[in-house]
Amino acid sequence: MLVRRAGEKGQSLQGFLLELVRAEARRSRNAEALRRFEGRSDGANDGEASAADIIRREREERMARFGLRGETEDG
Repeated sequence: MLVRRAGEKGQSLQGFLLELVRAEARRSRNAEALRRFEGRSDGANDGEASAADIIRREREERMARFGLRGETEDG
C-alpha cells in the first residue's frame, strides 16, 4: 500500500515515508503548542463578548464621554 501511494505521488518509498514523518512532526508540534495555551487565563478567552460586542461597548462609552449622540459617520 505505501509503495503504491508513493508511486502515485511520483516519489520513492523513502521520500514518501520521510514526507509522512515530517507532516506528523508538524502536527505534533502544533498540537503541543495548542495544549500549552489551553486553559490559560490571560484575558483572551475571558467572558463571552465577541470582538464586535467589545468594539460596540467601547464606542458607546467613548461617545458618552464626549457627549456625542449615537450617530454614525455615514448617516
